[in-house]
Amino acid sequence: MKPDPVLGVPQQAAPTGSPLLVVGSLALDTIETQSRRREEVLGGAACYASFAASFFAPVRLVGVVGSDFPSDHEALLRSRGIDLAGLELASGRTFRWAGRYAADFNNRTTLDTQLNVFETFRPKLPPAYADSAFVFLANIDPVLQSEVLGQVRRPRFVACDTMNFWIGGKRTELVRVLERVNMVLLNDEEARQLSGKDNLPAAANLIRAMGPSAVVIKRGDAGALFFCEEGVFAAPAFPLERVVDPTGAGDSFAGGCMGWLARTGDISPAGIRTALVVGSVLASFCVEDFSLDRFRSLDEAAIRARCAAFAELVRFEAIRF
Repeated sequence: MKPDPVLGVPQQAAPTGSPLLVVGSLALDTIETQSRRREEVLGGAACYASFAASFFAPVRLVGVVGSDFPSDHEALLRSRGIDLAGLELASGRTFRWAGRYAADFNNRTTLDTQLNVFETFRPKLPPAYADSAFVFLANIDPVLQSEVLGQVRRPRFVACDTMNFWIGGKRTELVRVLERVNMVLLNDEEARQLSGKDNLPAAANLIRAMGPSAVVIKRGDAGALFFCEEGVFAAPAFPLERVVDPTGAGDSFAGGCMGWLARTGDISPAGIRTALVVGSVLASFCVEDFSLDRFRSLDEAAIRARCAAFAELVRFEAIRF
């Protein structure tokens, strides 16, 4: 696999499978850790999810950037074969976020948020996107998530992300979205807030009663829990000796998962279990460098190797009494 001579991104054959529609934010992030600071690097939920998914399936990206969005960033997304026909270029400044991580990376402080052109973003799907079979609605206003679903004809599998801000401020609108999706991804704190239950299995069951048949509760470096009618599955986080920047790990997890589902078309509980492992693998690569930098050198061989290591991580012999 030869790297792109300009961007240094490995070139590969076009991914197979159904197109995955990703709708969400693109941002310029300023990130501080205990050892380093990076200013205005490429970020945003839609960027991480799209890039992770692009290793497995064709991706259609819908979002908005300002007139100051660097052309290098757009070129990087295109280098992965991501369809940017749905990327709106608006007059003004691109969404910006700044944050600082504690030494253990488990606590993050937001230093600055500037919505800029993202504040008035209304997703408009190109006509060709209306037939998208797989849809990932990243963390945006549930009103906008509903508007996207109104523009897609007959999606086969829809997943959405959300956050405590929408749970607290637009619960009614969010519940309407949940009635129309197949899977929701949220962290443990958000699951408790949405359900009113402290116990995670109880919280997941209540959330499933709102509409989605699958509930994925993200638990950071403790992995993720998948709840469906058939039972519960735990996907651990891949253990790493060195974490550089956890920004975008959850979105990379979702993108890897949805990209795999779009590639295989297997949306059975067993298929989703495998997809969650793939998502965990992509998230593990994401945190090894700032922004999307680790993905620049990532190739299918490295992904396959880590998937194999992941399988060994959770393998054990049947216990006999």
